[in-house]
Amino acid sequence: MAKLTFVGGIHPYDGKDLSKDKPIQDVLPGEVLVYPLSQHIGAPAKAIVAKGDRVLVGQKIAESGGFVSAPIHASVSGTVKTIEPRRVATGDMVMSIIVENDGQYEEVEFGPPRATLAQMNREEIVGAIREAGIVGMGGAGFPTHVKLSPKEPDKIEYIIVNCAECEPYLTSDYRRMLEEPEKLVGGLKVMLKLFPNAQGILAVEDNKPDCIARLRHLTEEEGKISVKALKTKYPQGGERQLIYAVTNRRINSTMLPADVGCVVNNVDTVVAIYRAVMEGRPLMERIVTVTGNAVAHPANFRVRIGTSYNKILEAAGGFRGKPEKVICGGPMMGFAMFGLEVPSTKTATALLALSKDEVSAMEPGPCINCGRCVEVCPGRLIPSRLADYVEHFDEKAFMEYQGMECCECGCCSYVCPAKRPLTQQIKSMRKIQLAKRKK
Repeated sequence: MAKLTFVGGIHPYDGKDLSKDKPIQDVLPGEVLVYPLSQHIGAPAKAIVAKGDRVLVGQKIAESGGFVSAPIHASVSGTVKTIEPRRVATGDMVMSIIVENDGQYEEVEFGPPRATLAQMNREEIVGAIREAGIVGMGGAGFPTHVKLSPKEPDKIEYIIVNCAECEPYLTSDYRRMLEEPEKLVGGLKVMLKLFPNAQGILAVEDNKPDCIARLRHLTEEEGKISVKALKTKYPQGGERQLIYAVTNRRINSTMLPADVGCVVNNVDTVVAIYRAVMEGRPLMERIVTVTGNAVAHPANFRVRIGTSYNKILEAAGGFRGKPEKVICGGPMMGFAMFGLEVPSTKTATALLALSKDEVSAMEPGPCINCGRCVEVCPGRLIPSRLADYVEHFDEKAFMEYQGMECCECGCCSYVCPAKRPLTQQIKSMRKIQLAKRKK
């Protein structure tokens, strides 16, 4: 039987052996936690606390700034020191709520467990997800309640849980699937309650046979849930590639998954949905992988949102030696960090520290027209030509050759024998075009 996959893609060194066998550990945050008001796509949240206020674990400290927005909850108990701009991992200054941790971790009253799922209606479920502040925790952070509120819910046929975790080095989803599979399946059941005509699919790369076996065992009596094994290949977990591999349906940059009858969420998001709806607990923590050959003890950590990356690194024993590059996220789609005195957020997936910065050591040369970038591009584009248009700032040609269809996966840059920064060049032009659309 052919394995589910897409055309194109690459097989980079995955680095998962460094942390995949390390069970999830809890990280105690530091004395001060920083909660940026913008942790997702859409309008920033609005602070509803003031300097001097005492807050508790689970207390809402910022409310949604609009429909495409999400509230923020305190992950520790303590006192609000101030509300001011603070630097975040991307380097931007973002208005943030600063809370001094009192070390008591006193919680709000979350109340008894919810009624059974069968007794809840759509409005109650979506309302609980919205109030919990859940956003996509594997990508750009799109507010989950918006994703679960398509115009025509009856036309949704597939609820796909992205269990691929194709990004090299990352193992947080793997550990979630092994350690808390019941919550993952429970979260999928919650989403299926919203879409009566949908089937649930847990899509897992076949390099995780233990996860596939465990999830199949848990769902063997669930008529509406199936576990699909995907071919191990990067970027198998990309939204467009995942939808095509599982359903044979295609979407482009102008479409949403709902346009082809699909809703896609990643593992951590689905677990957060379960906790919000069935336990009444808001999003206050996530799993972060700390790894790389420059990390003393690579592992997976349960991190309270707002915790400094420095504290997370300390839990992994610090650096083995001075790293040449530190990345927020994975090596393919993550971004280099300038420092670690920045807060973790809802979308923080990993901290990767490498002893050598191989990319910076490369000297780009002229294109030799080998076609390797075309062969691996999952969007079936011509990356080398698009990069040429960017170098000449030919916006018209860039658009004509479908430059906006690039998913910025990095496959073309990875295979280019001339070491051209193809993805970075295309990404820069896409940013310009997206900014023009907003105007």
